[in-house]
Amino acid sequence: MTGPITAGVDGTDESLAALDWAAREAVRRGRPLRVVHAWEYQPDTAPEVAGRDAQEEWVREAVATAVRGVTERHPELEVSADVLEGPAVETLVGAAAEAELLVLGSRGHGPVVGFLLGSVGQQVIAEATRPVVLVRAGDEASAEAAGREIVVGQQGDAEDSAAALGFAFETAAARGATVRVVRAWTLPPVFAYSPASLKLLDDAGGLEPYERKALTDAVQPWRDRFPDVPVVEHVEIGSAGQVLLSVTGRAQLMVVGRRARRTAVGARIGSVAHGVLHHAGCPVAVVPHT
Repeated sequence: MTGPITAGVDGTDESLAALDWAAREAVRRGRPLRVVHAWEYQPDTAPEVAGRDAQEEWVREAVATAVRGVTERHPELEVSADVLEGPAVETLVGAAAEAELLVLGSRGHGPVVGFLLGSVGQQVIAEATRPVVLVRAGDEASAEAAGREIVVGQQGDAEDSAAALGFAFETAAARGATVRVVRAWTLPPVFAYSPASLKLLDDAGGLEPYERKALTDAVQPWRDRFPDVPVVEHVEIGSAGQVLLSVTGRAQLMVVGRRARRTAVGARIGSVAHGVLHHAGCPVAVVPHT
């Protein structure tokens, strides 16, 4: 899909950091930037701003101020802004559906470790049909310096991870960055072995060579499509979340997949994405796949 890079803003430092990240990404990708604020009238606020007109005027001015700042920093960028009245989650999910990606701010636990994921951000990630990027306050362009990689998790077969890999390679191509593709594996319980799986393992020469081949097979179509993007294939024993977090110091962006399906209790982020979102020290992109 071709659409704008959309940033959700609410006037907080976190959302302004997300706006700056989105603007830089829009410039790199040659896409327009759309700035969105989800607004609902709050009748119980202080009397001096309780009126609908006064609240709406304040919101629009705050958005306009944010837009002026980003256009001053990126005069070449095409920027539009919308104040959309409605519930935050529903409004942002709708904006994401029209975007190449949606960028949101998230509060961090501190200067070193990752995100305090609020209920709005969590629900938007779970419901969105397009990639969502979470950015902490304090994120700076210097974090995207040469030598910092786009780290992406790869699980299952090539089709399972195609959406996340595609996003990672496209981002790396726009930034001139290396992609580190990480596949974590664990020893399966004995009852998981079957004659067919044992034959596959024998043909591959063992568990780790099997995992390395699975990773290589998943990455090869993207190597072919993006021949100028350097790639590091990283296979390590351990849980997927732990292995990804172990290399977060290398990353300017972490990319994880999320299965886009609903359960009996609603849409879910998934344990790997959930863990990375809470503890990564860099922006995190969550990419839905079927």
